Amino acid sequence: MKMPIYMDYHATTPVDPGVVEAMLPYMTDQFGNAASRQHAYGWEAEGAVEHARKSIAESINASPNEIVFTSGATESNNLALKGVAEAIRSKGNHIICGRTEHRSILDVCEVLSRNGFRVSYVDVDGEGVVRPEAVLGLMTSDTILVSVMAANNEIGTISPLEEIGRVCLERGVLFHSDATQAYGKIPLDVRRMNIHLLSISAHKICGPKGVGALYVRKKNPRVSLVPQQDGGGHEGGMRSGTLNVPGIVGLAKAAEISFRTLHEESGRVGMLRDRLEESLLSIDGARRNGDPANRLWNNISVTIPYVRAEGLIAALKNDIAISSGSACSSADRDAAKVSHVLHAVGLDDEMARCTIRIGVGRFTTAEEVEYAAGKIIDAVGVLRAQSPEYQLSMKSVSHNVPT
Repeated sequence: MKMPIYMDYHATTPVDPGVVEAMLPYMTDQFGNAASRQHAYGWEAEGAVEHARKSIAESINASPNEIVFTSGATESNNLALKGVAEAIRSKGNHIICGRTEHRSILDVCEVLSRNGFRVSYVDVDGEGVVRPEAVLGLMTSDTILVSVMAANNEIGTISPLEEIGRVCLERGVLFHSDATQAYGKIPLDVRRMNIHLLSISAHKICGPKGVGALYVRKKNPRVSLVPQQDGGGHEGGMRSGTLNVPGIVGLAKAAEISFRTLHEESGRVGMLRDRLEESLLSIDGARRNGDPANRLWNNISVTIPYVRAEGLIAALKNDIAISSGSACSSADRDAAKVSHVLHAVGLDDEMARCTIRIGVGRFTTAEEVEYAAGKIIDAVGVLRAQSPEYQLSMKSVSHNVPT
């Protein structure tokens, strides 16, 4: 086993060797600029980009001209929300988004609210599900856009996209979904789900960092966007800038591998996830977060009372790489912040701080799972032995046991 064992697949993933192999020629011999249409190098690069565009479009039942390449899902989310809001502001100024969205949605909504838009946040139930009726209940005649993530990046809960899309369709409201965690792990059909905009990223599916895409519907209805980046009119004028040809090729290859192996991998990795989760839930007081049935097959979110996540992660740092939540939320290094996702599903500050997130994936082995389970359980035992609060709770329990 390579130490530390990597179990943070929601933050990023190792690049699949097949993806690296597909990308390498476009870093060396086939290094042309896809916008250089006067010679063979440019034609070759453009051909690779268009092949990738077609492949990604097919994976979500879209048309190739509906795919806009970006630097990743954060840029895609910014372009989707800001671009639509600015383009159709005359039709209304009300936006609805899920309370458990990624920061790249919530922060954009905060910016929009400072710029005159009204943002409503739809609550989730105790398992993190956004209910279609809750979305409908927030809609007004001024609502122009709904944004609900396909699957949550902390607790793995999968949203009822088709039902939410139907509500949006009936009210004539555009529907955006951040599918960063879901793409490559569950089937996505933008037509059947009535999705108008969809964000994806390569590095969550064993592809390279720094590349993603945004699906933008072209008809029924045609979605208008105001570009957020100018300087050359690339990507149909929606996103200027020299295309990252190796990255785009890598994104398409990563998607092709993910969807081709989806059935096999969901079964194998799901079994490993269940085995590890079952071991962790055997810890006294431990509880699962998220929808136990309708969630990503590689996700574990577990709260272990009396054990702060930061302490457990530190104790495991040489053995296992896990996290306490979103990598993007922790990037600001504000340790005082508690996960808004865990708050939304009913955890108080203390329980949220005792929650760990584990993501297993393509290269996780049964041996690693067994090792990780033992190490985590042992570390919890050591940390609880050092916890006055836990010792006090144990004394309280023993005093209340009938003799």
